[in-house]
Amino acid sequence: MTIIDNDLLSIQEARILAENAFEAQKRLATFSQEKLDEIVECVADAAQEHVQRFAVLSHEETDYGKWQDKCIKNTFVCGDVRNHLKGMRCVGIIGEDPQKRMMDIGVPVGVVVALCPATSPVSTTIYKTLIAIKSGNAVVFSPHPRARKTIGKVLDILINAAEAKGLPEGCLTYLHTVTSAGTKELMMHKGTSLIINTGVPSMLKLAYKAGKPVIYGGTGNGPAFIERTADIAQAVKDIIASKTFDNGIAPSAEQSIVVDGCIAQEVKRELKSNGAYFMTEEESQTFATLFFCPNGKLNPGMVGVSAKTLALRAGFSVPDDVTVLIAERKYVSDTDPYAKEMLCPVLAYYVEDDWMHACEKCIELLVTERNGHTLVIHSNDQDVICQFALKKPVGRLLVNTPATFGGLGATTNLFPSMTLGSGSAGDGITSDNVSPLNLIYVRKVGYGVRKIDAIGTDIPHDEAPSLVNATKGAGDNELNMQSFQRLLDEAIKTIGGSK
Repeated sequence: MTIIDNDLLSIQEARILAENAFEAQKRLATFSQEKLDEIVECVADAAQEHVQRFAVLSHEETDYGKWQDKCIKNTFVCGDVRNHLKGMRCVGIIGEDPQKRMMDIGVPVGVVVALCPATSPVSTTIYKTLIAIKSGNAVVFSPHPRARKTIGKVLDILINAAEAKGLPEGCLTYLHTVTSAGTKELMMHKGTSLIINTGVPSMLKLAYKAGKPVIYGGTGNGPAFIERTADIAQAVKDIIASKTFDNGIAPSAEQSIVVDGCIAQEVKRELKSNGAYFMTEEESQTFATLFFCPNGKLNPGMVGVSAKTLALRAGFSVPDDVTVLIAERKYVSDTDPYAKEMLCPVLAYYVEDDWMHACEKCIELLVTERNGHTLVIHSNDQDVICQFALKKPVGRLLVNTPATFGGLGATTNLFPSMTLGSGSAGDGITSDNVSPLNLIYVRKVGYGVRKIDAIGTDIPHDEAPSLVNATKGAGDNELNMQSFQRLLDEAIKTIGGSK
């Protein structure tokens, strides 16, 4: 009987991929921005031809979300993101200040290790490919085991398109034998320079141990606060649309609603009329026991599933028009499942007396899982919005917009991105909407603009008087107390004489 050790196979493959990518990136680093842009366009075109097929494939393999919404994400990356990248300079001279006589030179970091989530495998893979090539970097993917086949098929098409346009062989590759050991080898390998981990928290500790910069596009327990001056009807529509998109698996999607007490009943009525179902306490408890395993980890069978299916699995039924389940809560605690992220159309619901108490509640929710990803506020009071922006431990604050689409940059002017940094809690090096500019370093060039005699070089070069020298003993470097006292007396006389 032949025994195959997949860990060893994966480790060996990782070493070969990393070494080949390292050498190939040296050639890529000589490409102009214009040549890189040609390859990006070609890759985006190739991906765009298959957006619907890729969406169906990912849904069938992972059983997460809705293929129709995944198709929207894929189209967003191939269209909006591609258009945003046009004209952006990432390598070579990227900035000049003739008056100050300074230049900025963009330099690729080298070889990027990319981890993609099973929740959005296609759009994230296409996105990382585009921003890596745009910035002159090689990229080696470690596909998520649950989406391995889909990511592999996507990358095969992208690789063929990119290499046909001139991308050096080895600059865009992926692990075929996927194991944790192989992924670890990629991250640890001396030929790789930076790690982008999007939504794979189980690999985060290993990524840190690699001793390289880590960009972590993590998850988070993002609340949405509806303040008394908000357009309540619009706020509710935004939240429902956001939380039901792809069955709630977008990283920036709302996880809870915090409501100003004086408008709580109106908000509740509006939620019900837009497809929300408020669970009873018994239903909430039953549902929570199913959603998390005894070890506290998320039950993957409940992720990205519709509200109606979730209710049936929990043993209760809901009307056909229900799209979101809501659990009313009072307190935030580590033991309450509804204070954690739920990657499905389920929301916790809190009512607070005023915006100041709501502010504290939002902070509690954000720090419960430490990621500080995204917060939404629905309000027309600029002072309240400003206070939230100043005080919240969060990567991005969105105002009067659906969190899913605002976070991605679809309904805001944030950079359109499928990797939203969670750096506000130290998880990763940035809280940006990750762009090609996060994959370069900037070499500063400064011309001389002042002569050396203008910077204080006329300081006397005689030996400066030293208190230590004056007070050292002749024998063994001990302080000479008599000399020290003499100097002290003279200083006192000088001070006294100046009064």
